[in-house]
Amino acid sequence: MSIEWAGLGPELLIALDRDRPEPLRTQLENALREAIRTGRLASGERLPSSRALSRQLGTSRGLVQDAYTQLYAEGYLIARGGSATRVAPQARPARPTPAPRPAAPAAPGPRPGAVDFAAGVPDLAAFPRTDWAWAVREGLRTAPNAAFDYGDPRGAEELRQVLAGYARRVRAAAAEADRIVVCAGFAQGLAIALRVLVRAGVRRVAFEDPGYGDGATMAAARWAGVDPVPVPVDAQGIDVRALHASDVRAVVVTPAHQWPTGVVLSPRRRQALAAWAERRGAMIVEDDYDAEFRYDRDPVGTLQGLVPDHVILIGTVSKSLAPALRLGWMVCPPALAAELAGEKRLADRGSPLVDQLALAALMESGRFDRHLRRMRGVYRKRREALVAGLAAHAPAVHLTGLAAGFHAVAHLPAGAGEAAVIAAARTRGVSLYGMSTYRADRAPAPPRLVLGFGNLTESAIRRGTAVIGDVVGGARD
Repeated sequence: MSIEWAGLGPELLIALDRDRPEPLRTQLENALREAIRTGRLASGERLPSSRALSRQLGTSRGLVQDAYTQLYAEGYLIARGGSATRVAPQARPARPTPAPRPAAPAAPGPRPGAVDFAAGVPDLAAFPRTDWAWAVREGLRTAPNAAFDYGDPRGAEELRQVLAGYARRVRAAAAEADRIVVCAGFAQGLAIALRVLVRAGVRRVAFEDPGYGDGATMAAARWAGVDPVPVPVDAQGIDVRALHASDVRAVVVTPAHQWPTGVVLSPRRRQALAAWAERRGAMIVEDDYDAEFRYDRDPVGTLQGLVPDHVILIGTVSKSLAPALRLGWMVCPPALAAELAGEKRLADRGSPLVDQLALAALMESGRFDRHLRRMRGVYRKRREALVAGLAAHAPAVHLTGLAAGFHAVAHLPAGAGEAAVIAAARTRGVSLYGMSTYRADRAPAPPRLVLGFGNLTESAIRRGTAVIGDVVGGARD
């Protein structure tokens, strides 16, 4: 695609050597021909005006005009009355273009118009574009000039103040602005936390099993120098006795809505986990990924509120707004606040300012809360569509993990193989995902599906559950 320039013409890198015997006009013509032949100047691309290019090169305007005229005559350039000089459409690179490499065979994917039950994806079409545009304008309007310097690596003071209030009010966290570090989502927050723990001598870190599986999170843990230790999860949450037996000094947990089983860490287990951290002098990394979306019970406060000296709480807007914003925050324990902020400074000197100011404006104005209220209603209806669809088409499938968020766990009936169900549904244009991918040992049993419904319409959910009902009975081990 050629670049369309408004106002002054584009700059063009051309070097003329006045020590060479070759005339400057000839050097210019040759340089332009070479740029066109090699594709550095694409067909249709606009060239600088003769006045602008002559000023840049330190030559007379007539010399540039003569060079352009010669290239017009040779068919390299075109010009129309009142229009800029451009590379002629027929001008093509003289060098042969290498044949494209054959594409690697793509993994089987859903057909166009398919139903994709990918978990962890919010309704991307519901991103509040109008409110976000307002928030960006408001943040820019009120920001002082000094705010556009590198600033505090912990993040904009305005956002950290708002986040501290939000964490206290909505998540019952023990949060202060000077102990909050803004980060690029959970992935960066976890990476920063693990690197700080590794420097403190922590090499083995426990992760819930099932949990993050062997995807990007585990890769990041290993990259940070951590040896992940799987600890089982049951209907009450992480098994604290198994955690104690593992002899680790740090653990990553999702207590409000365990990923991906959906269970809530029971009050007894919460107390036991807090006591373990205090006795062991251990650190807990709390992933508070979708706690804003609860339906059938009162919200559960953060674990960090119980033992703030032993918890690094990580929250994001990836589920509440959109993953593409890459905005998150760490509520740091006092003993690690400075180190975590220093690690953030080394990582990237701080997150982008404009988005921070926009999020602060969005939350402070009440627009963020309004969006959450609306989306709770949307996800509740989609959850109901999933429950009703499976009840009608696959009554033998049992659902759990529905109290919060926008994914559920489907327990397949005895004899229905997880892999077979997934493969059969894919041929029908429905993408399903098995619990085995989240288990440390990849065990295919007990057979379960992790069904995300956040980015699906109710009609798509109904179509998908009908397919699930059709394939469950025929997919046997």
